[in-house]
Amino acid sequence: MQANRTRIALIGTAKRATYLYAPLLQWLPDVELVSVWGRSAESAQRLGETLGVPAYTDLDRLKRETAPEIGIVTVSYGANGEVGLMTVEAGLHALLETPIAHDLTDADRIIEVARRQGLKVEVAEQFHRRPLEALKLQLLKSGLFGRVHSSFNDFAGHGYHGVSVMRSYVGFDGVPVRVSGAVADYPLATGNTETQEHGTIWFDGGQLGFYHWTNVGYGSPLRWWRSSRFLAERGMGITVGVGLDVEERLTLLSDDDEAPRFITVERKWERVDGGALTALIAHTGDQVHPVVRWENPFLSEVQGLGPQWHDDEIGVASCIMSIVNAVRNDTDPTYGPVQARLDQEIILAIRASSESGGQPVDLPLGRS
Repeated sequence: MQANRTRIALIGTAKRATYLYAPLLQWLPDVELVSVWGRSAESAQRLGETLGVPAYTDLDRLKRETAPEIGIVTVSYGANGEVGLMTVEAGLHALLETPIAHDLTDADRIIEVARRQGLKVEVAEQFHRRPLEALKLQLLKSGLFGRVHSSFNDFAGHGYHGVSVMRSYVGFDGVPVRVSGAVADYPLATGNTETQEHGTIWFDGGQLGFYHWTNVGYGSPLRWWRSSRFLAERGMGITVGVGLDVEERLTLLSDDDEAPRFITVERKWERVDGGALTALIAHTGDQVHPVVRWENPFLSEVQGLGPQWHDDEIGVASCIMSIVNAVRNDTDPTYGPVQARLDQEIILAIRASSESGGQPVDLPLGRS
């Protein structure tokens, strides 16, 4: 652990600045929020006063006077690419919002500027970093399930989030090569219009990915289903639930190959009556890997003194520490801008395929 704190600025005044990033920066070790930037003097000043740090509308002045190493971008959805590029052009390592940019050309510019200036860039894609998802990825990495053949996202996340969940089971090193998609609008009894997105993704290793989303998938009683799945050579995993209340069902084959053997997932807490989440433990029934364990990396050393750490906070804190550790150790972030660009590219390919009547689209986009 280094003696000096890593200095961080919030670039933008969106809601995540106060309800998510600022509390996390207070809880995480050896990091310090030193300043905030906003487009308007009023919004920047209001945020600075709330968080107790200097506020700026001039990014160069912010950098000169408060010397942050990392800028965490937190802006309105449409401004991601513009402000992300501005942040790296100012010479800051950056944690960028999702998607990295709406247009792939803007994403490429961010990646190129960061590369040219020797800057680290991470993107706040937190779904695969949440405890249950992280535990599943550890189980897959152990080899218990063998090779994943197909992976599904059924409303577990929208757009690039859902694609990222689906790709995580195949493995982020899997290369998608072709996409077909269907996007359609349907009237609903509520008087609203539903937009459904469906995509099939082929990978260079022969695996298949399936992506499904609806724009009323968050918070609507019409579309309550939330699931992700993978089918592997020795078993399968399926998340089922309503909204955020989900259950994990993971199975391997029984020793006689005649029945599924269910893996029991246990949550461990600081105290018998609750407290912070300390670990998730998968009891597999396997002789070689009887237990696979995920540990909360942010747990306070002194019981009861830290925050409760709900799953999304753990996911986003992991994004922050990915960029912090990359800067401290001169290593690559664990997800990074190239992966983030690819998730957005697949969504754009699904929509492009739909516009051509469902004809498959080769990746990368623009390849003849």
